Amino acid sequence: MNEIKPELTNTTTGIIIGQADAPVKIIEFTNLRCPFCKQWWDERNDLLNQYVAEHKLQRIIKLFDKEKESLRPGNVMHHHVPKEPDAALSAIDAIFDTQNQWGTLQTLDDIAKFAETELHLTLQDYEQTAQSVIDEADAAGIRFIPTMVINGHVFDQKISAAELIALLEGR
Repeated sequence: MNEIKPELTNTTTGIIIGQADAPVKIIEFTNLRCPFCKQWWDERNDLLNQYVAEHKLQRIIKLFDKEKESLRPGNVMHHHVPKEPDAALSAIDAIFDTQNQWGTLQTLDDIAKFAETELHLTLQDYEQTAQSVIDEADAAGIRFIPTMVINGHVFDQKISAAELIALLEGR
């Protein structure tokens, strides 16, 4: 993570949750098939949403399409996540909750059908945002997921709750 250049990330591309004038912003590069991204979501989502509700935090969730074979199913799911913040959070919850079901389907088409028939999601206009996230990650040296950035501090899902709270509180 030492090679990452957080100054080359942005708070404008991705799913934006919370107020623009929130004092702290967290950038979250994630892939919806990644078990470590699911761990981050399961362990920290409620805390982050609490800070958003208190207008202390803005989340910028960047669904990061990866070429790794095991993560390609996540790319398909990314393309079905709505842009509207509340709908996006609900969709991501449902996608992570069912990751073990859709993640082992045989084809990417089967995964798209699961998103549409089981999760009631529709294919979104995703190409421009997806490419922008890939380009941003490449420029910033972000190769692994999940990768999070708060005020220039780069970390992954292994951050302790105490360390995360300190960053969220600006300490």
